[in-house]
Amino acid sequence: MARIHARKRGKSGSKKPPRSHKPKWVKASDKEIEELIVKLAKEGKRPSEIGLILRDEYGIPGTRYTIGKKLVKVLKEKNLVTKMPQDLMDLMKKAVKLRKHIERHPKDTHNKRALQLTEAKIKRLVKYYKKEGVIEKSWYYNPEEAAILIK
Repeated sequence: MARIHARKRGKSGSKKPPRSHKPKWVKASDKEIEELIVKLAKEGKRPSEIGLILRDEYGIPGTRYTIGKKLVKVLKEKNLVTKMPQDLMDLMKKAVKLRKHIERHPKDTHNKRALQLTEAKIKRLVKYYKKEGVIEKSWYYNPEEAAILIK
């Protein structure tokens, strides 16, 4: 069994089957799909929400298979991507909620542990994004600043 919070014994999970061509049922052209992505991003949708809308409402599977580019890459080309990556923002929101909960319930040891694990995950992710050049090298996680950034 794989460990939840350790990098040992691999990871399991489903993977999308490899594809080299656009599925037959997708009638939209590559340009139409890109325009749809841009329209949804201008409406304020996040990349994960855009992917779900494309899948559920328009029947378009992953954009990488249909247009040959990832969704975030399309947003970067059109200068519509946010400064802070979505997964990092979601983890910071979770940490802020956990901190508020712990302030109200100081003896809740399970959520204290959950906060520790979440903040450790944030710090690992920040380290990776600094290495990749996605965020500034001088940026660091601070719980008070995260609460302000989330609001």
